[in-house]
Amino acid sequence: MKTIVFDIGETLVRDDRYWASWADWLGVPRHTVSALVGAVTAQGLDNAEALRLLKPDIDIPAEYAAREANGRGEHLDETDLYEDVRPALTALRDLGVRVVIAGNQTVKAGQLLRALDLPADFIATSGEWGCAKPSADFFARVLDASRALAWDTIYVGDHPMNDTFPAARAGFRTVHLRRGPWGHLWGDDPQVRETADWVIDSLTDLPSIVSE
Repeated sequence: MKTIVFDIGETLVRDDRYWASWADWLGVPRHTVSALVGAVTAQGLDNAEALRLLKPDIDIPAEYAAREANGRGEHLDETDLYEDVRPALTALRDLGVRVVIAGNQTVKAGQLLRALDLPADFIATSGEWGCAKPSADFFARVLDASRALAWDTIYVGDHPMNDTFPAARAGFRTVHLRRGPWGHLWGDDPQVRETADWVIDSLTDLPSIVSE
């Protein structure tokens, strides 16, 4: 493998802060938002549907802008990273693997991720690219960032519909990460098991996969 590309939410970064901040902004218990996110996940719906269940007429971009204007906007720091992120990415680069981070996130999230000085060669978000998973356009951009053939590139993610399945259709090797609500919910799904080249519980499993 020449390149490994990582999803962001619930692959590298915990989503706790993200959903808690929305709960606080909307004035509802954090547990309520978490439960609704789980419910829409189980139904195969977009995460944003959890917010629409709370506020059917919500204009999410407008609310996002209002949060930013009120100093309650998007934030990422070292505490949002899963503990295995830096060790795994460092080990992969030591093996000569190109490390790319590319997921469905905002422009600001891309800026915040780069500010963390992660051991990665390239970081981009759907907001910056103007296209999002699971579209073919997004994975075409991933291939450009990979600087390798699709077969020599692994895409790592926790969400079958956004990560494993579309990445496989684009010709990438795929890793399903059993992490977060989506990763655990579908970790033993027969179609995921059939499609993913590997199913792992920690990013620290990746260096051994590359070595093999």
